[in-house]
Amino acid sequence: MRLTRYTDYSLRVLIHLALNDDRLCSIGEMSRTYDVSHNHLMKVVNALAHDGFIKTMRGRAGGMQLARPPEEITVGEVVRRTEEGLQLADCSGCALSPACGLTGVLAKGMQAMMAVFDSYTIADLLADKEAMRRLMNRESPLGIGTT
Repeated sequence: MRLTRYTDYSLRVLIHLALNDDRLCSIGEMSRTYDVSHNHLMKVVNALAHDGFIKTMRGRAGGMQLARPPEEITVGEVVRRTEEGLQLADCSGCALSPACGLTGVLAKGMQAMMAVFDSYTIADLLADKEAMRRLMNRESPLGIGTT
């Protein structure tokens, strides 16, 4: 299974906000940090706000922040909200599926993967906060003009 870019960007936004929990962050800032389309991140941020992961404040001094502590947001919760159809394969159209053992194996595999995702929070992903903050403060994704 491969997670979509939408899920990837959702997790990046949450990590970014957890690393900068002392201030409001902007979409533009994250767009530059991760070299991701501003418009795409707007969609991700809107969905994260709708789902209660983040709070947004409009206006000149606006921005966003986590709606809950990073210790309370699991990776599994985010993946379930951002991924459609968490099936490893679509066996519904297969003539063998009623008698095939693959269906059960794939279901157990997905359950095991989600159990791992559920065991980690956004806070757990912040292994080396200082190194992550330094990397985040680069002016370009390639490290040109590092501060």
